[in-house]
Amino acid sequence: MIQTTHKQKILISACLTGEKVRYNGTDLLIEHPLLKQWHRNGRLVSVCPEVTGGMSTPRAPAEIINGNGKTVLSRQTTVVNNIGKDVTQAFILGAQKTLQIAKENHCIAAILTERSPSCGSNMIYDGNFSRQRIKGMGVTTALLEQHNIRVFNQEQIEQLALYLNP
Repeated sequence: MIQTTHKQKILISACLTGEKVRYNGTDLLIEHPLLKQWHRNGRLVSVCPEVTGGMSTPRAPAEIINGNGKTVLSRQTTVVNNIGKDVTQAFILGAQKTLQIAKENHCIAAILTERSPSCGSNMIYDGNFSRQRIKGMGVTTALLEQHNIRVFNQEQIEQLALYLNP
């Protein structure tokens, strides 16, 4: 059997690669040896779901109101920015386009930014703009996980390596 692990692509939040695409126009560059190796090997596919969904940089911060990514996808809850504008459709569109990019590039896993209303995998903000965190996942993470693309956050790079090479 031919081992294909070297071809397995990994979706990554663009802000983690140094792109200044976060809501406040900054990045969250991660300098990790495994990320550098995967980049050199052409395995990383960079995307910002919010920008892909049509949002600008910078943009007003947004949070999921009374729910999580799964409830947004099922249209039970919304994503609203801190000036009261409903931005749910941009988040859903960004998630859908990100899933399409992941599928086109044969990504089997993702490293996405924790606490983001798009990319959070374990924690998101509570929807009150109080900086309080709750357990939950963002919209893009929920959609990727529904399509069997395993999502890790920027603090779980070693766990991703184990997932890719058990």
